Amino acid sequence: MTAPPLALLAELTHRCPLRCPYCSNPTALTRPGEELDTATWSRIFVEAADLGCLQIHLSGGEPTARRDILDLVRAASTAGLYTNLITSGVLLNGTRLDALAEAGLDHVQLSIQDAEPTSADRIGGYRGGHAKKLAFAHLVTEAGLPLTLNAVVHRQNLDRLPAMIDLALELGAGRLEVAHVQYYGWALANRDALMPTRAQLDAATATVEAARTTHRGRLVIDYVVPDYYATRPKSCMGGWGQRFLAVSPAGRILPCHAAESLPGFDFPDARTTTLRAAWEESEAFNRFRGTGWMPEPCQGCARAEQDWGGCRCQAFALTGDAAATDPACALSPHHALLALALEASDRAGEGFTYREPGRLPQPAPVLPLA
Repeated sequence: MTAPPLALLAELTHRCPLRCPYCSNPTALTRPGEELDTATWSRIFVEAADLGCLQIHLSGGEPTARRDILDLVRAASTAGLYTNLITSGVLLNGTRLDALAEAGLDHVQLSIQDAEPTSADRIGGYRGGHAKKLAFAHLVTEAGLPLTLNAVVHRQNLDRLPAMIDLALELGAGRLEVAHVQYYGWALANRDALMPTRAQLDAATATVEAARTTHRGRLVIDYVVPDYYATRPKSCMGGWGQRFLAVSPAGRILPCHAAESLPGFDFPDARTTTLRAAWEESEAFNRFRGTGWMPEPCQGCARAEQDWGGCRCQAFALTGDAAATDPACALSPHHALLALALEASDRAGEGFTYREPGRLPQPAPVLPLA
């Protein structure tokens, strides 16, 4: 019997006023007319709770671009789910936030692009966005809602990580996610301009470790490092089809938010399939679940049930084969691809291909091993 998932990531829309070049949305964005309607999402929330989910993360794009966001928050809360809104904050004011809280919102996760306003607005591709985010953060704490600050870090802002930690404290956040860019979607296309240097990574790790000690009891700091400097893969999403599931704006039921990038899958459609059937019975969820699918050297590895073979989307992005051993593992025959990618980023400039509807960037190439 497959254990139930802990949480559902509900990607309500791909619409967003920001144009972040590291966005994990697929490069082919869902049009508004293709999005699931209110009634379908409300049914999905009930199914998630019945399946055993405890939390729902309302995401996008920018979830508050949906006119029915109050109805969706209310539906998720009524279903008995802990509701977390993952937002840029630039479309919300105090009145709207109060209405969301009254509808049952439990938590806000606010993204920032930098601590320095000019850089933050350049990275997000939205003039005045940073100031709006700070104003919204104050509204969240004034409303008595828990606030998590999500700082996506990379080569072009990582040197200001200490200032981002100070900003989280100033805004009254209880949690800070220091999340190095993970290279899927638009981030993969911009990999060379985003990849940090080894010196930056080491400095950031030391900064986080020191801040965790200094601010213990006041600020929880989560830290997600880039796999390209790793020797062992991370347990991506707690293992394929083991702890989380996602639903895309168009209704695809996915083991993770990036799985749409994988070819050769027939992902279940939430319009015609229940979450339970997708989770327990679908070939797509079962293909990489557990350890039986693993190739050598994963098969029989002592860490097989710790990292679950690493990330399938990353394996595909780097090797062209979703079933390959994640190159983040030093034992992978493809591990040298990471070094080639790092060398390419060392020669790159700082220009971005911004996330825009209808614009399809050139993906980062699969680098052949010599």
